Amino acid sequence: MNNGGARKRANVGSTGSGSRASKVGRRAARRRRSVDSDSSGSDPAPEPTAPASPPPEESRVKLPEELLKSFYKPAGALLIAGLVSWDLVAKRESNPQKLTHPNLYTFHRFTDRLYRLIVSSCSAGHSVLISENGEAYTFGRNTCGQLGFGDTKTRDIPEPVSALQGLNIIHAAVGRHHTLFVTDTGTVYACGDNKSGQCGVGNNTPQLLTPTIVRYNGAPIVKAGCGAEFSMILDIHGGLHSFGLPEYGQLDGKYFVTSTKMSYHFETTPKAVTQFVEKSKDGHVTMLRDVAVVEFSCGNNHTVAIDSRRRAFSWGFGGFGRLGHAAPRDEPVPRLLKYFETQGRGLRAVYCGSTYSLALSDTGGLFLFGQTKRTGEANMYPKPVQDLAGWNIRCVATGNTSIVIAADDSLIAWGVSPTYGELGTGELKKSCARPSEVHGGDGLGVTQATAGYSHSLLLADAERVSSLPTFTPRPKSE
Repeated sequence: MNNGGARKRANVGSTGSGSRASKVGRRAARRRRSVDSDSSGSDPAPEPTAPASPPPEESRVKLPEELLKSFYKPAGALLIAGLVSWDLVAKRESNPQKLTHPNLYTFHRFTDRLYRLIVSSCSAGHSVLISENGEAYTFGRNTCGQLGFGDTKTRDIPEPVSALQGLNIIHAAVGRHHTLFVTDTGTVYACGDNKSGQCGVGNNTPQLLTPTIVRYNGAPIVKAGCGAEFSMILDIHGGLHSFGLPEYGQLDGKYFVTSTKMSYHFETTPKAVTQFVEKSKDGHVTMLRDVAVVEFSCGNNHTVAIDSRRRAFSWGFGGFGRLGHAAPRDEPVPRLLKYFETQGRGLRAVYCGSTYSLALSDTGGLFLFGQTKRTGEANMYPKPVQDLAGWNIRCVATGNTSIVIAADDSLIAWGVSPTYGELGTGELKKSCARPSEVHGGDGLGVTQATAGYSHSLLLADAERVSSLPTFTPRPKSE
């Protein structure tokens, strides 16, 4: 892989799926710098494969009522901070005249609607909002149709996705340029970039401009997650299924063709994650049985999951120690995180950023592994975030380099340059290396937080945010 993001692609056999090739020599040194960068628009589109038939249909059987109630969170008012000129997300463009709107360096109210779910991700320039009645709204960058409107026009203001009208959306996930929606029947829809098969529709047609049902016939799905160019879905029985780009071991799809070239078959339909392993210091591998996943999070090229026994597993690209196994090695299958086993700590939540991971223990301790910056020493294994010891952490947002946390009744944020206002700490303090309380963030009643590549979203108590400024995007000139 070169630093420009363009990659050589090779077709291997005639399996009906795409494939990707890259030079093994010199790759290890270069990918530390390039693998986590945005590569929008740089890859040539592969030849699309013929879709299978017949297409799947929306299930008519709803998920159990008690389970559905767990998705119906109290609705809140939407707040936003950061870069809101969506077509400049992850671009090296510094000309202020290219900004369609000034960056928001403090949190602003955004739209008058109340939402029960907000979703973005560390590589994304777009977001999904779910209203009180389960209607999906999207806004932001739309270069590959990831907003689901049938076009590639950027949206500055959230709009309802008409193709999903009448469906009750209970969960959603976004990647760099693709989006997944989960309905109350456990059906998954996908749209956006599909060059690596990350939409899971059985082919690698470059773009899906409207939500299309993922080609999956297993148990109902209850949660979705997206890396930059891969996807994960979790079924009601705790089974994980993955699809998309397997280049760094995210999907266990790696194999050698020759001694100098490595190729990858894209997974264009969900593939069950069946292997979970424990590795000893001397390299002995033990297969772990009956692992039921209850929670997971995806970074650009890695995944961390928690099972029903509160154990943590991580796999994918290991650069900067983001997998927490004390070495920056890739892991092709989910590997038990021994640190939490030896410490006798169970986990209740995990959050992945671009090159780092956060884990929240059952006792409320927050641990970081990997690196949120590009210089200095990385955490090769989980280390407690001492500045947050004793705080009651309620929700966490992990962006590209920035972290925003609602703890007790305060808002805490940190992240190093480049930042774009997503910390909400003001124009005079655009970045900070250690957790700092956000001025004006006390007492907002924040219940949810999420972050994109360069923006942050919060859900807060509507009655407590009336004093905040309002962000009203300017109409675009024709």
